[in-house]
Amino acid sequence: MMKHFLIYISQPYSIPIGVPLQEEIEQRGFMVKWFCDEIETQEKFTDKKRLLESVEEVLAYHPDVVLVATNQVPDFFSGLKVQIFHGFSVGKRSETKGHFNIRGFFDLYCTQGSSTTEPFNRLAKKYKYFKVVETGWSKVDALFPLKNTRNKKPIIMISSTFTRRLSLVQNIEAMDEIKRLISTNKWIFIAVVHPKIEAKIVNELKAMQNAYFTFYDTTDLVPLYKKADMMLSDTTSAITEFILQKKPVVTLNNNQPLPHLINITEVDKIEKSLEYALSNPIEIMKNIEKFILQTHPFDDGKSSKRVIDACLDFLEKDTIKIKPLNLIRRYKIRKKLHYFKLF
Repeated sequence: MMKHFLIYISQPYSIPIGVPLQEEIEQRGFMVKWFCDEIETQEKFTDKKRLLESVEEVLAYHPDVVLVATNQVPDFFSGLKVQIFHGFSVGKRSETKGHFNIRGFFDLYCTQGSSTTEPFNRLAKKYKYFKVVETGWSKVDALFPLKNTRNKKPIIMISSTFTRRLSLVQNIEAMDEIKRLISTNKWIFIAVVHPKIEAKIVNELKAMQNAYFTFYDTTDLVPLYKKADMMLSDTTSAITEFILQKKPVVTLNNNQPLPHLINITEVDKIEKSLEYALSNPIEIMKNIEKFILQTHPFDDGKSSKRVIDACLDFLEKDTIKIKPLNLIRRYKIRKKLHYFKLF
């Protein structure tokens, strides 16, 4: 029987999360459309034939499943509401406000590994109106199978969050040191930043470009992950995506400096830390293996398949429970979408 899937996103960085799901859905002969609730994202979405541009179009499409790569979804959209997440949990906010905040919108959570599955299972027992299935995360399917880099000169990928107090590229001293390291010609640097970082910072990075430094204005990060030998970062969720390749990461002032990271708190230690990371230190590499087992143990590139399997299994075997009224959140999403019709 034909099923209608809807991929629901807010930010451009969620597009690479949905693309492998779209491919999996279409491979099975089902229909798939997208909906972006931010105008700027709609403008950056290139596949216009698959984009539904209004609430009325979504209602007419009548999805059976809504795959959500953001924190909320309209209750008045039809179908099973599935949280597929727009990133890994990196602890930038408290559990009650961040990754494990139960907002009362979803019927199914597709988790990435035991570090997210176990907390959501505990919450499922508490709230009793949603189900949890560990599937892995669609965005990282393209990372696998893993392949070794063959760079003549080591390539270091710089990534940065947009949260000012945590951001590597908004730290003036850190950027001065990075500029110095680029000038040594010892390594090649490539860089990406969070799409929300102000244009002034982006323009400064573009102006730095030379034979040893390239800035990429993109949300398609997997090809860059594959190219790099290691990462220099802060507290962005890109760290977790990158480290699934079993490559080391140096962080500056990471807010959760766990043993799989080489975390430093002083700018003048960046160079020595990069040298250390590029040696693939045994203890760090062991800690990375342990972290991967808890965070995203799937290395087969088939997480999208498991997500769609979980959705179809739910539709066949489970009944959607009545969710809380959530009147304030329901009002807010109606206000955002300028939609207040009752019928």
